[in-house]
Amino acid sequence: MRIAVVLGLIFAGSAWPQTSVTLEQAVEEALNHNLDLAAERLSIPIAEARQITAALRPNPVLTVSAQTLDLLGTKWNVNNPSGPNQLTTHTDFILERGQKREQRMAVASSERGIAELTIRELIRRVTLDVQSAYVDVQQASDNLTLAQDNLKSLQGIVQINETKVKAGDLAEVELDRSRIAALQSETNVERARLLLDQARLRLQLLLGRTNNIPEVQTVGPMRRDIVKLPVESIRQHAIESRPDLLTVRAAEARNRADLRLQLAYGKADLTVGAEVTRQWTGYGSANSLGFSLSVPLRVYNRNQGEIARAQREITQTAARLTAAQAGVATEVETAWRQYNSAQRLLNNIETNMLAKAKSVREITEYSYRRGEASLVEFLDAQRAFNETVQSYNEARATYARSLYLLESASATSISGGY
Repeated sequence: MRIAVVLGLIFAGSAWPQTSVTLEQAVEEALNHNLDLAAERLSIPIAEARQITAALRPNPVLTVSAQTLDLLGTKWNVNNPSGPNQLTTHTDFILERGQKREQRMAVASSERGIAELTIRELIRRVTLDVQSAYVDVQQASDNLTLAQDNLKSLQGIVQINETKVKAGDLAEVELDRSRIAALQSETNVERARLLLDQARLRLQLLLGRTNNIPEVQTVGPMRRDIVKLPVESIRQHAIESRPDLLTVRAAEARNRADLRLQLAYGKADLTVGAEVTRQWTGYGSANSLGFSLSVPLRVYNRNQGEIARAQREITQTAARLTAAQAGVATEVETAWRQYNSAQRLLNNIETNMLAKAKSVREITEYSYRRGEASLVEFLDAQRAFNETVQSYNEARATYARSLYLLESASATSISGGY
């Protein structure tokens, strides 16, 4: 029943969402349809199946034996001891010592918890991948729009120059230069369109969409909010809440439970038996009842190897936890510095470069149309404007990615309180 529910969640929905999706819709779709996440979710019913196995008790053993049967015609009598015919039914029950069943169940329960935390960690990573891919599509779309605007502007210049050449007011070579510039701009448009297609395909793969699904379209501007939490608070929350760290801590608890299980396996189990024997003699039949107790002598194998292995795994996991905590703290610090750097760069472009580059381009284009500036001057202003806007698009995308990265690194919302 639980497996059916999980499979239903994985493959729920017969129709794909609309072509235009918000970031929230994209993340939700990825969590429902991402192929890697769908495969990882199956680890939960697998862990549940192991819990069932861990809770099972040892099966009793039934032994039925027939002895001293008179199949060859030898008659049993007082002078012939090869008899009488005997049928014995023996049943053994294993009595586990050291709470082995309870310890097995504890280990299996810990493994299920690790499976759940592993899925949470994959969800964190898939979410970050979707957010980054979504920003890539937004940036590529803005760059394509810029390239198309540039092409439109240059095509307008070509039309003006063609009119001037026909009127004899412009040399033919000037017209050829403008046409070459327009052709180069067409190449830039195709390159920008290819980059946008690649970004969309990557996003669609993360969403679990097939290639025959219409291309995804992003909705809304890039993220631009401000971090309201201090880095110390972000770092502390990451150490307390990151699923990968919680997984290592759960693995440490699981290894301790495994050590208790191996210590329990070092204790000998008791085998209690009961049997009923029926004999057929020349004077009638006889019944008897017997009991047995078997105890293995732990002379050589006391499960020393597995106990030592479990102890060393506890030490290893503790070292991994220390390394993981240091890694998470470094990851948060790196994300925090990327955020601050992206914020400074974006503010600098907006304050000191963007408006000036746009103004120079517009003035130079106006002057060129009036014959007061050369084509080289106009193309130089156009190039400077393109580079500035592309840098601006990259800075906005980098800033948005830094916000998502910092949020993923801290496993919390960084724009407000907890």
